Amino acid sequence: MVRWSILGALLATPAMAIAQAPPAGSTEPFVVEYYYKARWGHADEFIRLFKKNHYPVLKREIELGHIQQVTVEAPRFHGTEDGRWDYRVTIVWKNAAAPHEPFPDMELKRLFPDQDTFRREEQQRFEILLAHWDLPVVTVDLTRP
Repeated sequence: MVRWSILGALLATPAMAIAQAPPAGSTEPFVVEYYYKARWGHADEFIRLFKKNHYPVLKREIELGHIQQVTVEAPRFHGTEDGRWDYRVTIVWKNAAAPHEPFPDMELKRLFPDQDTFRREEQQRFEILLAHWDLPVVTVDLTRP
């Protein structure tokens, strides 16, 4: 059993090396897909709160130059429950360090003067979720040998 694990790791190493994220100091864009799986019947409420409270923060991050692009997708049809997700938010960050930079408190207070409502609705948005995962992705160049 151990032999197969080691063999699998050795065989996977070259492929993983090709598809690694850029180093934190890199100036290359860093793409992350954020998946959200809401409790049944709550996906509309989740996206309403996302648009109200989180999207303005993302738009401000674009204005500040930390984010290059934000797209949101939902599946057209449903899949199996174990593989189900309701929304995929793809963010193209300016580099690998950008997602870890804190959003300025003053900006947050400027965007949301009623901080109590903002915190309560953000708490509600996350209580709706059954699962949430982040997946950094890279483009695979199929023309390279």
